[in-house]
Amino acid sequence: MNWRLVFAGILLWPTLAEAVELRHIDVVTGTAGLAHVPIDVRNTGATPLSCTIQLAHWYSMSLGEALPGGRTVIDLWFDPVNGTYLILNEALENMPVEALWCAIAGRAYQSRAPIALNRSAGAVPKPRELTCAAPDERLICK
Repeated sequence: MNWRLVFAGILLWPTLAEAVELRHIDVVTGTAGLAHVPIDVRNTGATPLSCTIQLAHWYSMSLGEALPGGRTVIDLWFDPVNGTYLILNEALENMPVEALWCAIAGRAYQSRAPIALNRSAGAVPKPRELTCAAPDERLICK
């Protein structure tokens, strides 16, 4: 074994690890130019439901639960320029929404009901009210 090459590799490894290119990403904050389009989800069924938002193909976030007879409000914002739905974090940073669903609490994979989002640029959607119930193994929201 050539110890000089091994030793050179050990010395050079940190410089290679730091060679990652990072680019600046502009983070948009606040609600200027956005339309508030909350979705009010009412649970008319007999089991608790939970709603979840997908922010990236690898990250989803729980938005709240609604007990039977209760409700939860999903606080969304809409950018009419490009048709993007957004949710704001604690720092009011705009986080684009990829998908939204509600499901029987604790059984999201088996029972989820996707919530369609009209992503047409220019037309501002109206706030919505949905009623959700699970007559069988899947949640239905209308």
